Amino acid sequence: MLRTVLAAVLALAPLVAIRSATAEPIEVKYPEGRTRGFPVLRSLGGDKLAQGELLQIPRGDDTVESRLVFRFVDGSIYDERVVFSQRRVFALLSYRLVQRGPSFPETVEASLERATGRFHVVYRGDENRPQETFTGTLDLPADVYNGLLSTLMKNLPAAHSKVVQVVVFTPKPRLVKMLLSPAAQDALRVNGAAVIATRFLIRPQLSLFASLLVADIPDVKFWIHHGEVPAFLRYEGPFYFMGPIWRIDVS
Repeated sequence: MLRTVLAAVLALAPLVAIRSATAEPIEVKYPEGRTRGFPVLRSLGGDKLAQGELLQIPRGDDTVESRLVFRFVDGSIYDERVVFSQRRVFALLSYRLVQRGPSFPETVEASLERATGRFHVVYRGDENRPQETFTGTLDLPADVYNGLLSTLMKNLPAAHSKVVQVVVFTPKPRLVKMLLSPAAQDALRVNGAAVIATRFLIRPQLSLFASLLVADIPDVKFWIHHGEVPAFLRYEGPFYFMGPIWRIDVS
């Protein structure tokens, strides 16, 4: 259900060395359909930070448009739009991210288009720095999945790890391989009911040197309920480098 950028992990991109792990497109086992949801972003202490809205609409020819928006109590905004196809395998067609406001140390507006390879990034490090703009083209491999990680995990077997790629904005775009790895089966409470979910860990593929520098990076976690109709249940992790751990729940 949920699509989110793992901004804190991806902020390590300057240290990432791409390994030779095989990365391939993910097969569609559970096609996405028309969805509307209202996820909530909270601190680990339970304080509500933002109200979310997810709207997902199939557009025919196996194409799906999805938009996830978090509107923060302090006026910040996180707005992520994804267009993807799901004909036999998942394929990212376009991606757009807007992230700004006092909850974020950096302002980012970024977009990608597979058909043309064009990218456009508007970036501002903080209020004392000038705004920068980056444009150009990038060859997107078939296994690039910005904004689709939770969808992929719903389509992976509960005991199966997978390496995929994402484009990170540092602020210039670059490709980084990410490992999606199931860690355990946990019991979660969802609207008062106990639900068994697979806890996935998300990790960039780092060189040995980079791994030593960031040994204390917090785990980024997704909980996916598998079965006849898989579902996203929870996310825990920072939204930006050295940021606090936040939690996203479906209710």
